[in-house]
Amino acid sequence: MIMTSCGSTKHAASSKAAPVVSDNAESKKLRQEYAGLIGVPPDQITNLKLYRFIDSWMGTPYAYGGKTKSGIDCSGFAEQLQLAVYGKKICCSSAEIFEHCTPVKQNDLQEGDLVFFRINSNSVSHVGVYLANEKFVHASTQLGVVINSLNEPYYQKYFYRAGRIN
Repeated sequence: MIMTSCGSTKHAASSKAAPVVSDNAESKKLRQEYAGLIGVPPDQITNLKLYRFIDSWMGTPYAYGGKTKSGIDCSGFAEQLQLAVYGKKICCSSAEIFEHCTPVKQNDLQEGDLVFFRINSNSVSHVGVYLANEKFVHASTQLGVVINSLNEPYYQKYFYRAGRIN
């Protein structure tokens, strides 16, 4: 897969964490589906607000500077997710979002942390949101909103750093 940077422009701030949602048939189905995609047991899918959000955006096409379900870029997707799920306001380009993060080591990543890439660039050019088990969700230029692994050779090659919005 070939992916290029998104680099749209937006500014960072923050707020509070997302609640865990109650269980029902829809929740169980969502847990099963995303547990399979991420490679964890279904009982580890606890932030249903996050996975409902992701589910509603999966497959949304990429559009540079986009912020809607008709087209979204990587920083726009990270911005929408952080606000809807965690109540944290971020904005600007992936490089500007990176500047507002507290650095996190890759082996200390937690759900909701941001992962940054330098794709054919000397500066940060792409951002995704960490889920679990080395998986992250992002808006890819080729496939739109998808889940990928930090262990895939492409993402290993371009991974730069991770950060947390406080």
